[in-house]
Amino acid sequence: MSLDLLLEIGTEDLPARYVLPLADALSGGIADGLDRRGVWHGSVARFATPRRLAVVIASVAPEQPEQRIERSGPAMAAALKDGKPTPAALGFARSCGVPFEALGERDGKLHYSETAPGASTASLLQAVLDETLKQMDTLVPKRMRWGSGDATFVRPVQWLTCLLGDDVVPVNAYGLTADRLTRGHRFHAPAPISLARPGDYAAALKAAFVNADVDARKADIRRQIEAEAARIGGHARITEDLLDEVTALVEWPAAITGHFEDRYLTLPPEVIVATVETNQRYFTVFADAAQATLTNAFITVANIASRDVSQVIVGNERVVRPRLSDALFFYEQDLKQPLADYADGLAAVTFQKALGSIADKAHRVQVLAAEIAAPLMTEARALAEVARAAQLCKCDLITKMVFEFPELQGLMGGYYARATGEADAVATAIRDHYLPTQQGTPIPATVTGQVIALADKLDSLAGIFAIGQKPTASKDPYALRRAALGALRICVEGNLALDLRPLLQAALSAQPAGDRGEATLDALLAFVLERLRAYRVGTDLDGRAISSEAFEAVRALEVTVPLDFDRRLQAIHRFAAHPAATDLAAAHKRIRNLLRQAGDTADTEVDPSRFDNTAEHALWTTITAIEERNPDTPDYADQLVNLASLREPVDAFFEAVMVNAEDPVVRVNRLALLARIDRLCRSVADISLLP
Repeated sequence: MSLDLLLEIGTEDLPARYVLPLADALSGGIADGLDRRGVWHGSVARFATPRRLAVVIASVAPEQPEQRIERSGPAMAAALKDGKPTPAALGFARSCGVPFEALGERDGKLHYSETAPGASTASLLQAVLDETLKQMDTLVPKRMRWGSGDATFVRPVQWLTCLLGDDVVPVNAYGLTADRLTRGHRFHAPAPISLARPGDYAAALKAAFVNADVDARKADIRRQIEAEAARIGGHARITEDLLDEVTALVEWPAAITGHFEDRYLTLPPEVIVATVETNQRYFTVFADAAQATLTNAFITVANIASRDVSQVIVGNERVVRPRLSDALFFYEQDLKQPLADYADGLAAVTFQKALGSIADKAHRVQVLAAEIAAPLMTEARALAEVARAAQLCKCDLITKMVFEFPELQGLMGGYYARATGEADAVATAIRDHYLPTQQGTPIPATVTGQVIALADKLDSLAGIFAIGQKPTASKDPYALRRAALGALRICVEGNLALDLRPLLQAALSAQPAGDRGEATLDALLAFVLERLRAYRVGTDLDGRAISSEAFEAVRALEVTVPLDFDRRLQAIHRFAAHPAATDLAAAHKRIRNLLRQAGDTADTEVDPSRFDNTAEHALWTTITAIEERNPDTPDYADQLVNLASLREPVDAFFEAVMVNAEDPVVRVNRLALLARIDRLCRSVADISLLP
């Protein structure tokens, strides 16, 4: 007979960011603990609200299966002396709880085995819980201590509930002993609730105004917000991060609409969104589904079904109003002088102690941006816009608005540039130059913005590498991996055929301190190009994931132009599915090994007059045909398809010809023939590295 299991930890209100991770750790830890002990169970359901973490596991076996105990003792040579057991043997027998005569022998050692009945699941739960709580502690860097005990948790624990079937399992934690009591909503149903069995848990809490099912609560909040927005003729902006946070803040959600004064709509919409969403955890409402026109409405999610909703609305509006008032004041003050006038203050702001001020960085970005732009732009106006955007791109860092809302850096610079008469291209580039901020966000929309963003990221990479603070396996305080990936995405997605080596060399040379030598450049270039692996390997292309072997095949050619690297990678990925690819890769491996053993033959010319086998002539004919076609075929995929015609003549060559002939002249000629194949097989990527 199987039994359902409930374990609940009741707490004071948990920080929202910990609710789901801790709930997952609790449910996963209890289930894993049962699995390790051989206790069969069914489905696992996790529950979480600001005041509770819980797991319900269905159909738990009441006890372990029989346990087979196996122990090995001392070697027989040490266990017996003159046919009698030694003290070591007798000690092993005592540790097993049996007389020496009950021991056996296996693999030359004393051996003990027995079959013992499994322990009851109830008796195992304390150890399972203890292990789980230790794992949960690792998720919380700072824990609280309360009362006179030594127990710690992210917030004080108020109650503990544990039921296995109809019975209480009196496990202990945080100075509490579990019982069958849980708690409902703090205001709607504050009295303790006695649970008869685990299966009653979700329904009993719902009757007590607690929706403990996280996914169901999240869906309900989304539905309520959308209904409120539709009621007032708008469209709510619902981001997953904010929705998850609000879900973790409430037990009994109730969506309510409030409004702020129209005069605040003169603020950039991003400022209002940052104020309302980031600071208050409210949802903004737009007039259209495309979220182009912001309204003065916002939707809050209360944790109570109020009898007087109007009072709740007044309170919410009272909280939002001063924040928006401050933002409007900052905005109006910032606009009293042109964006360019803020440049003088950048010298007083440190970028990095060894690398100078923000003004120093802005100057380096300006110089590097000009070098990046040179091969991409021909018009003097475009080059001037790059220079102007680079000059102004950091100026908003000392405005009042960005000081209050650091997440709006760049964005506010774009607004201020446009408001104070800068060209649209300049304002857009300033706005976008921090992009992409993370995986999935877009790159800058214009070439000017792409150039500034690339210069900014390459300067940061070069500077931090120069002073020896490159990322470690566990730490990346300057977000250099993100900067490197952003630079690569700009080159690839922006279709910019830029060679990173000279650009990184220029960025390194401009740094005011640190090691700017060749070794640093090589390490920096390798670090940046390695981010291409994270960017592309595993991504789906033509129904298949790009493999690490395909990546290594291109990486072996030391390609330093990301756009070119990506084109080669996509081509070799597609070629790997070609029927000839596997055989050609095997043949190329063999050719590489032969050439490696023979030494340098790269400069030896092939002499067809020395061929003495038709297979040599056939292979030579195929090689020359491919060499003639490939220079006229800029498409890497076509070049690789041409290489597929090598498979049969290469196979025939190896079947009919001994490469290492006794005649040294013939041998060298054949190796030169193979060297020509090797160059072809490494013209797009190193085919020998394919599986």
